[in-house]
Amino acid sequence: MSRHDTDSGASAAIGAALYALATRATRRLPRDMSLTSAATLATLARTGPRRITDLAAVQGVTQPAMTALVRVMEESGLVERQGDASDRRVTLVRLTEAGASYVRTRHRAGVAAFERLIDGLTGDEVDALMAALPALEHLAELDTEDREGTRR
Repeated sequence: MSRHDTDSGASAAIGAALYALATRATRRLPRDMSLTSAATLATLARTGPRRITDLAAVQGVTQPAMTALVRVMEESGLVERQGDASDRRVTLVRLTEAGASYVRTRHRAGVAAFERLIDGLTGDEVDALMAALPALEHLAELDTEDREGTRR
């Protein structure tokens, strides 16, 4: 079913439920760094080394703000800058092992929090979530494409 085939009321109800769930999930995460920092680390884990300008665009912040954020994460040992072999004028930001470990730990904590909640659902509710997994995964892909400007 495409967006055009979906009842707008259903889209609104699903959107509201997903937004509420995402907001609650965000509040459960450790508060040891900003959401933008954590999202930047997750982007680097998912996509590999990136230019600061690319990271700024993906995160919706200015280049100077991303430069400052990268500097702080670099001082914390979570990222490092490296030259681009294909263009020596370009500097890329990449995760260090400490940064990758942080992303994995944060991901595991988030998954565990949802596992605890899912354990409280009925069997039918778990089955409904399992049936919805392909759609949820597709939503995540669409979001990534939209944020990274790769959507057609």
